[in-house]
Amino acid sequence: MQQLIEEPNVLYACPVCRVPLYLQQSGKSFACQNQHNFDLAKEGYLNLLPVQDRHSKEPGDSKQMMIARREFLEAGFYEPMGKAVAMMVDAGITEGQGMRLLDLGCGEGYYSRIMARYCNHSEQIAFHGIDIAKFAIAAAAKKQPNARFAVASSKRLPYPGEYFDFVLRVFAPSDDDELRRVLKPSGYFLTVTPGPRHLWQLKEFIYSEVKEHASENPVPQGFEQSAAQRISYKITPNSRQRIALLQMTPFAWQANESIRQAISSVADFEIETDFILTLSVKTAVV
Repeated sequence: MQQLIEEPNVLYACPVCRVPLYLQQSGKSFACQNQHNFDLAKEGYLNLLPVQDRHSKEPGDSKQMMIARREFLEAGFYEPMGKAVAMMVDAGITEGQGMRLLDLGCGEGYYSRIMARYCNHSEQIAFHGIDIAKFAIAAAAKKQPNARFAVASSKRLPYPGEYFDFVLRVFAPSDDDELRRVLKPSGYFLTVTPGPRHLWQLKEFIYSEVKEHASENPVPQGFEQSAAQRISYKITPNSRQRIALLQMTPFAWQANESIRQAISSVADFEIETDFILTLSVKTAVV
């Protein structure tokens, strides 16, 4: 396995006062000039989510939801989409130059590991990821020790301006102003959103009238679309994996116990996946 690019003095922005955070001489913590100090967890991540931004004791997806997502993703059902993401990232790499990449709402870092595996020049990428779920970030940091992960909100990114060359967002929320702030001029923003037929058969169990998702994903102000790709294929998860998939979706809240039982018990259940990959470039200050 190739050694990924290292960032021994990686720079963050203090979540308290917004001035730069620097790695301390001990190598075990980051601090700013105002003496706000943040220790690295034993897994290697930083917790940069201020108390006022936490809306519960354990923000983000629960541990149970994380386990469900892990079971489904590690089975490889979304790997073809992940490979397509890796190819788009590869196209943005200038050979011989390093790239900083941020995965928004990264969960347990599945797509960062996919990119590290399939990008032709992954050794040139410094991988970063944020999520508000501490369980997920701890797992991500443990599985990919050469990457940099932090517990943080996408609405208040703990990074200085124009720090990243590439930002990835897979089924996650983000703030347009923060995206523009942290991306370098001409930096890339890649989103993965549901295509029109995504999980159609699963939704048929839940809704009396199933509606298609939009076939296009609007780009934020200050960005210009440079490429788009639709990835569609069918999967056949087993009964346990179907429930894990359901747990990953927003419509899980609409599925009562009888619906879950029906989804679980149907034989040879084939489900459509449908993804829209939209690549845009930062063009101007809004």
